[in-house]
Amino acid sequence: MESKLKQLRKTMDSTTHKGVHFTEFQKNNIRKAVLTDIKEKSNRPNKSVIFVISTFAICLLAFFVSTEMLIMQNNEKINGGPSALNMWEERHEYKEKQNLIFSIFLDPELKAGTPYGYIFSFKEPFDTFKGKELSISAVHKETGERIQVLSPKKIIKPSTGYSSLQRFTVTFQVPFGGLWMYEVYLDGKAYGDVVVRVFEKAEEIAVTLPEDIPDYVQKSHFEKINWNRKATTFGNIIGNENQSGIIGADMPSLTGQKWMWHLWSTDASELTVVGFHRDSRTVHSVLKNGWTIDLGGENNGADVHAPSTVTIPERGEWAFLLYADRELFDVIVLKINK
Repeated sequence: MESKLKQLRKTMDSTTHKGVHFTEFQKNNIRKAVLTDIKEKSNRPNKSVIFVISTFAICLLAFFVSTEMLIMQNNEKINGGPSALNMWEERHEYKEKQNLIFSIFLDPELKAGTPYGYIFSFKEPFDTFKGKELSISAVHKETGERIQVLSPKKIIKPSTGYSSLQRFTVTFQVPFGGLWMYEVYLDGKAYGDVVVRVFEKAEEIAVTLPEDIPDYVQKSHFEKINWNRKATTFGNIIGNENQSGIIGADMPSLTGQKWMWHLWSTDASELTVVGFHRDSRTVHSVLKNGWTIDLGGENNGADVHAPSTVTIPERGEWAFLLYADRELFDVIVLKINK
């Protein structure tokens, strides 16, 4: 047995376990490979760290996206939608995706500091409101002041004679004039809004007439303008159907435009046009050749008509007071944007 072990040791010594088995070149290559492997391993990011950072980034992105969507939804609900060019533009209807949700009807004599009645006409079925509390807040554009004009009122039954709240009446007052946004809430959640212009009493009489204006134009005529009676389109004419209308009023007028005036149910020979700008409460001559022009015969179904050149001094809502043979005949309310 001992002899066999000696023979085995002799055999091994003659192979790999005795003498020099690696050259210096081989040793350097081995060292380089070992160091490179250690360096690569040390620079490789930890998988747990990558997972934590990625999860945090995704959660942060989801938070910002959800917050932005919530803001957009709130704006859409209470400000008439993000597509509205100007949330403070006077509007008496609230729509969602072009569907009318409700509208408001005002007293034509509406002024600040005095209670006035309002009619809110809601279009949705009564089940939308039944058992819920409806409240209304008013926000003033200039000051930002907010007041609650209708405390939460529980809706129990529809408007008298109607299937829903088509005639929901409320009376309240606002302290001063200007643009007011009336916000409607159901159970404390925003339902919709409208924007109403309220005049101060002192503002109503603060109208200065130009020195050269005809003497039959009176300040009291401007105080009686019904701004809620907007001009409508019938055929290619804009105005008050079967009373007065204009062809060309839908064209840009700030730099001059041709307008043709039409009057029904009169045989007057002269037409006086007085322009009144709602925001500045200023009176203007808009006709190129003064306040008055001659009227001709029938045209486009009207009894008399007259072509003219007009220039509107500034954008905004205008009332054009028409005098037929020195008598106030009609008022056309238009919005001029360009």
